[in-house]
Amino acid sequence: MTSVVTTLFGISIFVFIVLRLIPGNAITSAFGTDTSALSPQKIHALKVYYGIDRPVVIQYLNWIKGFFTGNLGYAFHTGTSVAKLTENSFPVTLELALFATIIGVLLGTLVGIFSASKPGSRRDFFGQIFGLIALAIPSFVLSTTLVAIFADKFHYFPNGFEYAAPWSNLWMNVQQMMFPSLVLGIAVAAPVMRTARSSFLETQEKDFVRTAIGKGVKLRRVKFIHVLRNSLNPIVTMSGIQFGYLLGGSVIVEQIFSLPGVGRQVLQGILKREYSTVQSTVMLIACCFVLINTFTDIICRYVDPRIRDNG
Repeated sequence: MTSVVTTLFGISIFVFIVLRLIPGNAITSAFGTDTSALSPQKIHALKVYYGIDRPVVIQYLNWIKGFFTGNLGYAFHTGTSVAKLTENSFPVTLELALFATIIGVLLGTLVGIFSASKPGSRRDFFGQIFGLIALAIPSFVLSTTLVAIFADKFHYFPNGFEYAAPWSNLWMNVQQMMFPSLVLGIAVAAPVMRTARSSFLETQEKDFVRTAIGKGVKLRRVKFIHVLRNSLNPIVTMSGIQFGYLLGGSVIVEQIFSLPGVGRQVLQGILKREYSTVQSTVMLIACCFVLINTFTDIICRYVDPRIRDNG
C-alpha cells in the first residue's frame, strides 16, 4: 500500500512539474500572438480565471485536494468539467483497450505456443519473425497504411463518420473499433508472443512434464493441459501490463481514427495548456493502472495455486 501511495504521489508531482516546463500557458494558447497586446490588468484577470495566478505550490495543493474530493477541474476549451469530459471519453478507450487486448492475447499466445512447440524449426523461425515485425512496426505506420488502403482503394472508412457509441449504433461502433483494435492488438501480440514462447519452452523442461510423457500421456494433452496451464502466469502478467498501457490512451491511434478517447483528451489538454485536464486525466489513468496490476495479481493467484499457498 505504501508503494502505491508513493508511486501515485510521484506521478502527480512529475506531471504537475512537466506541464509547467512546457512553454506557454492557457492564456497564450487562447490568444496566440495577440497576448502581447493585452494589458497587465487583463492578463492578471485571465490568470485568476484560469487559476494560474497563485504560487505553484498552492496550485498543486489545490489541485490534488480537489482531485481526491472528486473535483477534477474545468476544461475551458469544451466548457465542461474534466469529470464530465472523462465520463464521455473513458468508455471509448476502455472498449478499445478491451478489444485490442483480446486480439493481442489470443494472437500472441497462439503464435507463441505454435513457435515453442518445435523450437529451432521453421515454424519457430516464422513465429519469431512475426513477433519481431509486430514489435518493430510503429502503430502510426500501420494505422495510416490501413486508412490509405481502405479509404483510398475501397472507399471504406467508418471512422470518417461521427463516433457511434455501442448502445446507440452497435454495428457502426463495431466497424469504427475494428481497425484501431487490430492495430493495437498486433502491438500487444508481440510482447505476449515472446512471453508465451519463453514460458512455454521453460515449462516444457520441467520434471513433471517428463513424468507425464513417461507415463504415456498423449503429447498434445501434455502440451495443452499441463504445459499451457503452468505457463499462464507470465502471460497473464504481460497481458495485464499491456491492458494498463492501452487504458492510458493510445494518443496516435485515437487521433488517426478519430476516436474521442482519453488519449485525445490528454492531447487536447496539452495543446490548450489546460493543466487540470492533463493532470487529472493522467492521475486517473495511473489509478486505473494500479487497480489493473492488483487485479492481475489476483488472477495469477487463482491460476497458480503455488502463489496462493505462498501468499
